[in-house]
Amino acid sequence: MILGVVANGIKEEVANLKVDDQAPGMIALALSLARAVDSSAKNPAAKAVAARELRAVMKELRAMAPIGEEGDAVDDFARQREKRREEARKRRAG
Repeated sequence: MILGVVANGIKEEVANLKVDDQAPGMIALALSLARAVDSSAKNPAAKAVAARELRAVMKELRAMAPIGEEGDAVDDFARQREKRREEARKRRAG
């Protein structure tokens, strides 16, 4: 089955959320709504309703996602600080 732009994006995001075991029904609903958004080009009202519901479902799925161990702003700051410290050590060492 070929997915549209929205459905493909939602499929990728859901895979990254790692909530497959917690909410398989909500994931199926999100993909169904995403396909509805992709396929309702001739009916803007239906597209708007599907998009609104999709946002609500994705908000719930994102809230269920485990907190990542890496990749947030704090990790970025820590990496930048360590890089600056390493550069300072190299300058002092000569």
